[in-house]
Amino acid sequence: MRDVCLTLPTNRECADTITAVGAEAAYAVRRFDVRVHLLVLDSADPATRARHARAVAALPAVDGVHVHHLDEDAQRAFLREVIDRSGVAGPDKLLDLMLPDAVSYGACTNRAFLIAAALGCASVHRRDSDSRYQWLHGEPVFPIEHELATLGRRAADAAAGVTEYTLDPAHADKPVALVGASFVGELSVDIGEILELDPEVYHDVVALWAPTGASEQEKRELVAQSFVGGGTEPFTTDRTVLDRPGIWHIDMCNIGLHHEVYERVPLPPATETIGSDYFLHHLVYDATLPGVTHNRHIVNYYTPERRTGPGFTAYQLRYAKFLLSMLYLHPVYAEMTEAGGALLDEQHRVRPEAIADSARRSATTDRAENHRRLAELDRCYRQLGGKYAEFADHLASRRVRLLDEAQADIEDFALLIDAWGPLVRASRTTPADRLPGRVRAGSTT
Repeated sequence: MRDVCLTLPTNRECADTITAVGAEAAYAVRRFDVRVHLLVLDSADPATRARHARAVAALPAVDGVHVHHLDEDAQRAFLREVIDRSGVAGPDKLLDLMLPDAVSYGACTNRAFLIAAALGCASVHRRDSDSRYQWLHGEPVFPIEHELATLGRRAADAAAGVTEYTLDPAHADKPVALVGASFVGELSVDIGEILELDPEVYHDVVALWAPTGASEQEKRELVAQSFVGGGTEPFTTDRTVLDRPGIWHIDMCNIGLHHEVYERVPLPPATETIGSDYFLHHLVYDATLPGVTHNRHIVNYYTPERRTGPGFTAYQLRYAKFLLSMLYLHPVYAEMTEAGGALLDEQHRVRPEAIADSARRSATTDRAENHRRLAELDRCYRQLGGKYAEFADHLASRRVRLLDEAQADIEDFALLIDAWGPLVRASRTTPADRLPGRVRAGSTT
C-alpha cells in the first residue's frame, strides 16, 4: 500500500476547505490502494486555529485516512529535531529558512515535503485555503483522481490512463513526476482590479516579470497567459494529456509531485514573495521529466483582506518582490533549459548540485534591471492613483531593502539546496509516531 500526503498549508480561516479536502482524502482511499496522510499546516492565529481544530475533529473517521493538524509550535519541534539529526551546518539559519516569521509560500510547502518524507509518502498533493472544488452531477470533482492514477508510474505504462499521449518516445521510460491542473474563477494573482482600472497599466505591470531583453511580442504573449488559469469554462468531462507538463496550466493549488522530485530539490524559501513555490514546475519540464496536465480545475476566490488597508499593502509588496525575484530566477531557468536531460542522473533523478550551482551564479547578476522594474512599477502605481499611489510611497521607502532581500533570497535558496539531502534523510528516519500534531490514525484493514 502506498502512503501519500494530501496537504493544506494555511494562515487564514478555511474550515470549509478543511472539510472539502477531508472528503477528497476519503475519496482517494476508496478509489486507490493508498493510505492518505491529510496534513494541515496551520499558521493562523489562535482563534482561527481553534476553528480549524474543530473542523478537523468533525471529519468522518475513514479507514486509511490519517489526519495531522500541526500548528507552528509542532512544526518547529519537528524541524528542530530533523535539522539537529541531519548534522548540517548553521542549524538556526536553516530553521529560519524552513519556518520564517514572515509568509513564505515556498517554505510552507517545503515543510510539507519533509513531513511527507517522515511519513514515508511517495507523493505530495497540495491544495490551498482559498480553493473550492468544482461539482458535476452532484459530486465534487477531485484532482487527486488523476494524480494517484499516474504519479510515479513509467510514462509508457501510464499512457493507457490518459486521453492524450503526446510524449516524445525518448522519455517513455521516465517516471511521471508531476500531475496538475489549474483553477477557474478569479486571477491567481490579485491584480484584477488594475486590469479593470487601466488595461494598459495592467499590461505594463504584468510584463515586468518577463526576462531581460524580451521582445514586445513576447511580453504581450506573457501578459495574455499570465495568472488566468483554466479560464471560466466549468468542468464537464475529463481531458488528460501525458507529455512534458503544461506548466503554464498548472497551479500550486492543484498539483501532485512525486517524491523523487521534491526530495531532491526544495522550493525557494523567499519570504513575502508570490510565485516562490513554482520552481519545481520549471525543473520538471526542463529536466525532460513526464507530467500529466488535466482539467479538474480548482475554483479560485479571494478573501477580502487582500484588497483594503494593510492586507492590500502586504499583497502588493509580495507582487513587487515576485518581480524582483525574476532577475535571479530567469538565469537559473535559462541554464536549466539549456541543460535539459543532463539535469538527470542515470536513474532519471534530478541532480541537485547543478541547480545549487546555477542559483549561486545567478546571485551575482547586476541589479540594473531590478532598479528599472521598481521605477516602472512606481510609475504604474502612481498613474493608477488612490491606494496604488499610496502604495508607491510605501514601496519607495523600502527600495534598497527590497533589492537586498531579492539577492539574499536566491543565495538562501542555494544554501537550502545544499542542505536538503541531509534534511530529507533525517526526516525519513524520524519515527512517524513521534510526529507531533497527529489527530487521528485511520486503520488500514
